[in-house]
Amino acid sequence: MANKYDLDVIVGNHINIGSDFDFALKSADSKIVTIAHQDDIYEEKYVETILDNYKRFSDASIIFTNYYEIRNGKRVFSNVNLLIKRVLLFPLFFKSLSGIKHIKRNALRYGNSICCPAVSFVKENCPDKIFECDLKCNVDWFAWEKLSKIDGKFIYDKKKLMGHRIDQTTTTTDIINQGIRTKEDLYIYEKFWPKFIAKIFNFIYRNSENSNRVKEK
Repeated sequence: MANKYDLDVIVGNHINIGSDFDFALKSADSKIVTIAHQDDIYEEKYVETILDNYKRFSDASIIFTNYYEIRNGKRVFSNVNLLIKRVLLFPLFFKSLSGIKHIKRNALRYGNSICCPAVSFVKENCPDKIFECDLKCNVDWFAWEKLSKIDGKFIYDKKKLMGHRIDQTTTTTDIINQGIRTKEDLYIYEKFWPKFIAKIFNFIYRNSENSNRVKEK
C-alpha cells in the first residue's frame, strides 16, 4: 500500500503500545496527526472537518469527531454504549467550555468517552510523550486524562466521521477476555475519584465490556 501511494514506512523499536503511539506522533512532520488503526474506517469529510476546526481553534490539544461502530460488517450508529459516551461528551460541544480543566476531566471521569482513532493531535499543543505507560488497553484513556490537566482545548465535532470496528479478534477484545482491562480501568478511575468510589464505578464499567462482544451471525 505504501509503495502504491509513494509513502514512507518508518519502523520503530517496539516497547509497548504507548511508546508505539508516541513514536508515531513524533515521526510525523505535520502539525496535526491522526493515529489511524488498521481496522477502522474514516469518512470522506473527516480530514476536512478536522482542518476546519483547527483553523478556528488552533489552541486545541486534540480535535476529534463523533463515531459509529462496525459490527459484523454493518454500521451501527446508535446503541447504549454510544449513547452514554455522547452524553458524557455533550458539554464539550460548547466550544467556549472545551478548554476548562473541570469540563475536560468531567467528560472522562465516568468512563473513556473519547474514541482513540477518531482523535487528531495538534502536536505543538501536546507534550512530547502523551501515551507512555505500561498499560495494554487504556493507553488512550491514560493520555486523555494527562492532557485534560494541561492547557489546550478538547474540540469535539458531533458529526459521525469515523467507523470503529468491534471484532472478537481485536486486541481490545483479547485484553478484556484476559481480565487486564478491569485492573487498568480501576487504575484510571483512581486518578479521578477516591479509591472506594473508583471501585464502585469500576464494577459498573466492567459490565460495559459486554458491548465489545459481537454476536455471531
